[in-house]
Amino acid sequence: MQDIELTIAGMGEEPPLIADGRAGPPDRREISARWLSGTFLTGLTSSVLMGVALFAALDGREQLATPPEIARQIAVAHDAGSGEKAKTDRLSPPRAVAKARDKRRMEVSTVTKVGDRDVVRMVPFVEIKMALAAGHTTSRPYPPFNPLDIFAEDGATQTATTGLIYGAKVDSEVSLKTIDFPIDTANFDEKGGLSAEEVEKIARTAGAGLTDGDVRVEALHYVDPQRFGDSESLANGPLAAQLGVHIIQENVSIAQKDTDADSSEGFAEDLIPFTEDKDIVKAFADAGYTEDDAKGMSDAIAKLLDTPTLKAGSILRVGVETHDGKSRIVRTSVYDHTRHLLTIALDDHQQYVPADEPAPDPEIATAFDDSPPVSVRGDLPTIYDGIYRTAYSYGMSGTMTKQLIKLLASDVDFQSRLSPADRITVLFSQPDEDGDASDDSELLYASATFGGATHTYYRYQMKDGSIDYFDQDGRSARQFLFRNPVPGVSRISRGFGMERHPILGIMRMHTGVDYATPRGTPILAAGNGVVEKSGWASGYGKETEIRHANGYETVYAHQSAFASGMEPGVHIRQGQVIGYVGSTGLSTGPHVHFEIRINGRPVDPLRVRLPVGHTLKDKDLVAFKKERDRIDALLKEENNGSMKVASQS
Repeated sequence: MQDIELTIAGMGEEPPLIADGRAGPPDRREISARWLSGTFLTGLTSSVLMGVALFAALDGREQLATPPEIARQIAVAHDAGSGEKAKTDRLSPPRAVAKARDKRRMEVSTVTKVGDRDVVRMVPFVEIKMALAAGHTTSRPYPPFNPLDIFAEDGATQTATTGLIYGAKVDSEVSLKTIDFPIDTANFDEKGGLSAEEVEKIARTAGAGLTDGDVRVEALHYVDPQRFGDSESLANGPLAAQLGVHIIQENVSIAQKDTDADSSEGFAEDLIPFTEDKDIVKAFADAGYTEDDAKGMSDAIAKLLDTPTLKAGSILRVGVETHDGKSRIVRTSVYDHTRHLLTIALDDHQQYVPADEPAPDPEIATAFDDSPPVSVRGDLPTIYDGIYRTAYSYGMSGTMTKQLIKLLASDVDFQSRLSPADRITVLFSQPDEDGDASDDSELLYASATFGGATHTYYRYQMKDGSIDYFDQDGRSARQFLFRNPVPGVSRISRGFGMERHPILGIMRMHTGVDYATPRGTPILAAGNGVVEKSGWASGYGKETEIRHANGYETVYAHQSAFASGMEPGVHIRQGQVIGYVGSTGLSTGPHVHFEIRINGRPVDPLRVRLPVGHTLKDKDLVAFKKERDRIDALLKEENNGSMKVASQS
């Protein structure tokens, strides 16, 4: 206590000092003003710092629109913790719509069987990559859509005049003759063969000195690589590669990737080149963009560039997002030839704001060629019309285009509308001087993408000289059986199952599907087979029964008349007309009653799992895969001296 008193006394008893040197107690108003100003400055500084931190954390998303290319990644990351499937997982991956013009000519060596010799010669081929939404037009007439003509049988068996791809180029025509090695008359010392132990010893000695690509044959039978060491690099390295062996784990299941995506959703791009000075709004309108989103995007570009007009040489790179059949412009970049000027995008608040330039597009460098622009919105034609118009504009013949239509008929709905990303690539032989299909041309390859799903088919020549088209795995493009014998011109009036009979009024099993269609409509055979019965069958009226392979049968009832030659034992081709729709027997109106039976038991034609068509096996499958790989390798080659771009007619 005494120490505290001494300390206080040492501090003195003088009045406190203030900033102006005056003594006495401070003025309360002066303290309040200083406190208020300090508090205000502190709050202002904190607000600025918090705003800067928030802007950095949001990475500018309040000002810059999220690019469609990374929308999928953001959605996936956002939903990863919840375990829910992101909405954008159902979107097709963003893809730019390629330019329509892509046609090249090449010289390819083919081998054709002539008697007992194989003749190798160079044959011209043309590859065409067709963007179907490019607004192609044609003055050449083509047949109107008729599903009965599309699915009807072709008549005569097709034969090939273009041989198989040889795989090696020749300078001139070469004739080869292959004969069996004369084993019976050959002289060789059977005792000179090596034993398995000797082979293994030599392989151990020589294997260590072999480098990648070297081959040394010591035996004709397979030797397990594990016998030469436990090293994984040895088992799966050069030795295993030379033996052509691939080692995999047992009990491994392979799941197919889920490609069930909504084809009505996606993102595509369109290029609008300016060949003359033009108003931005008019340029959008000329390209088919006349709605409010085009007007809003035009105003935003004009405001930032301080002009409503773009000069010749400018390019608009328009990004269009499609959802539930409706599309809108979500991004537009402006280029001066290939130099990027600005990009405007739609942000989360539906505002047009500046954005970063999207990933480079090589098509910008060729935007001023003579190709028609790809339309990503507007009144697109049906797939059927789009295929014919595009194929004719690229010089394909009517016969080849019809063949392409038939090839895709089982997988494509020709009456649906085109989408911006729909495209077809074909490879055909023997073009004329202009690169168009001639009378001798044959379709060797077709790859079609519709709604995000791709279907690829390769031509293959059978041992008897006939040809057919198969997918990558050797399955025929033809269906084993049609589910509807009057495709495209009928409606289902009765389904399969128990129901009250419309005439008898009792509950009974309806063992097929009724397709209502006008009287006299041709009925097509659902598949290849033999006629089992063709005549009157009580309540079924005039009926035809066809026996197919592997215990399958089809029945066609209530016909008004039979086609010529429909007698038991007659062989029928798929798509052949077997009769005509009527209302004979117990029927309330013109229709065809269609049944599928398996081992004599009726099944629902709309639900039964049907086998695929003809599938290649054994030696045919091996030969087909070689031809398939040669075609794939040919299409992947870069444009070199032997490949010239053909002019588009």
